[in-house]
Amino acid sequence: MSVISGERRAHRAAKREARSGAGPTVAGVEPGVNPGATAKFGLFGEVLTIGLMMTIVALGVITLPIALAAGIRHLRRFVAAEDSRAGLFWDDVRAGTLPSLIVGVPAVLIATVLTIDVVLAGSGVLPGGEAIAVIGWAGLLALAVAVLLSAGAWSPTLGWKDAVRAVPGAIRADAAGAAYIAAAAVFTGVVTWALAPLFIAGIGCAALAVVAVPARRRRRENREG
Repeated sequence: MSVISGERRAHRAAKREARSGAGPTVAGVEPGVNPGATAKFGLFGEVLTIGLMMTIVALGVITLPIALAAGIRHLRRFVAAEDSRAGLFWDDVRAGTLPSLIVGVPAVLIATVLTIDVVLAGSGVLPGGEAIAVIGWAGLLALAVAVLLSAGAWSPTLGWKDAVRAVPGAIRADAAGAAYIAAAAVFTGVVTWALAPLFIAGIGCAALAVVAVPARRRRRENREG
């Protein structure tokens, strides 16, 4: 009897491993969607780890786009239970750093101008300061969403120009998804303002949001289809 119970427990464990994508397949059991994300604590740890790696790359400020792009690609591999070695992240960083300056430099310049406008508007120096502040914050949020979406579209083969061109279409195709990514950008800003080291968790969560939003849209399309 104990032998039969042991076999049943082993079979149930094998089925769980098969669904998660972490173990060998079991007859009649299909791996789940995003098998690498089934272990919630493991996913959280990976988000923090990749957040730290992205933060290191983003210390150059103008390197933020490639930090996001490499981190997003890493998390896509992780949730799909594919090869997600740290070395592949650094390979993406090396391949995309110089080309990413076409995005990073203008983004930093625009962010600097908008931030100065917000600060001056808050000081009361500019007439119509409240309206200018609203426009400035809205511009910063739109810029953050554009950078996140273009980073999510980037690959070494696609390049940055095509990734940036894909942003308007992505927003039109899924406005709700763009709103979720905007919320992730706001979350990152708020936690960083509250405590600077929380930027590590914030940027990791923002990268995960970019990974999760398209998957949400695909599930919706599959249900409608």
